Amino acid sequence: MNTRPEPSNIDWLILLPIAGLLMFSVAFVYSASASFADVKFGSSEELVWNHAIRVLIGLTLMIVFAKIDYRVWQGTSATVLLVAIGFLVMVLVMGTEIKGASRWVKLGPVNFQPSELAKFALVIHTASLLSTNRALLRTWKKGIVPILVWMLPVCVLIALQPNLSTASVIFLIVMVMMFLADVDFKHLAIIVGSGFAIAAVYAVSAEYRLRRLVAFFGGGTGDEPVRYQLDQALIAFGNGGITGVGPGQSRQRDWFLPESYGDFIFSIVGEEYGFVGVTLLVLAFVLITWRGYTVAKKAPDAFGRLLAAGITTTLAVYAFVNAGVTCGILPTTGLPMPFISYGGSSVFFSAIAVGVLLNVSSQAGVYRRRNARPLAE
Repeated sequence: MNTRPEPSNIDWLILLPIAGLLMFSVAFVYSASASFADVKFGSSEELVWNHAIRVLIGLTLMIVFAKIDYRVWQGTSATVLLVAIGFLVMVLVMGTEIKGASRWVKLGPVNFQPSELAKFALVIHTASLLSTNRALLRTWKKGIVPILVWMLPVCVLIALQPNLSTASVIFLIVMVMMFLADVDFKHLAIIVGSGFAIAAVYAVSAEYRLRRLVAFFGGGTGDEPVRYQLDQALIAFGNGGITGVGPGQSRQRDWFLPESYGDFIFSIVGEEYGFVGVTLLVLAFVLITWRGYTVAKKAPDAFGRLLAAGITTTLAVYAFVNAGVTCGILPTTGLPMPFISYGGSSVFFSAIAVGVLLNVSSQAGVYRRRNARPLAE
């Protein structure tokens, strides 16, 4: 079994866009966080140095995991997911509360967000279950129920943090993977319909979530926090125009736009680099998505296909949901922009996932060469 892919097998159409996003994110985070960091920490470079170190660690993790045969994760997927679920339970019991939500566990000097581990652990284990039980996927008891048994605890525990947006997106990712594995459409419709109904009831069960929905549909007043944040993001896009106001020249970052270096960093990119900048950013994710699904199509086995598709779907959904929220076409959520937003857990686990995807791609290349036939034959 090839555990160290040859350098020639590196998928540059995945590696280069990801590496580019990580590198440019340092400039984006510095611009978006400088004013805030200067006031809070006495240094405008405090947050960007933290982010730059995380980017370097992320790139290292991506390279390391690209050299590990992706098949090893099939045998350990249940264990990894159980560990992730354990951390999710810890969040509810002893998590660090930030802005009214307990989504972090403190591990020594760092805050760790278990939902970032859980979403990729669930993708790996779902790919394992779907590929192992392929002959049973059109049955409830032996094909679908085992997947739901693993998915529901993850989604419920994350929703209770509370973090309904992440739980909903994870549910969506698993549904996409089941669809790609050719699960009976009627069964999928029942699961999706039930999930939507439960999410809708849960969404209106808390006042702050209800306010988000009201603000999204045009209700409420402009001075409400949710509406204010969206309005400031839209102002940033308006300021940027076609070519932007220039790197480091954002006005919205200076105490107008909350989370300007986190979930709403996309709007700062729009202000400083304009329509051209955000278009290039979106095209980078389009390229990654296209290439990821191409890798899935060419993977040498069912586990590799579903694993690559699940990782690609996760990155794509997070990116386009974040962009949609920032532009006001989706309700406000707390999802980061992959590889761009400030945050260690997101950078680390997304980089690890891309490393696994790169290994699937390299193994697919080895598989094609081994099974190639001379033209004379």
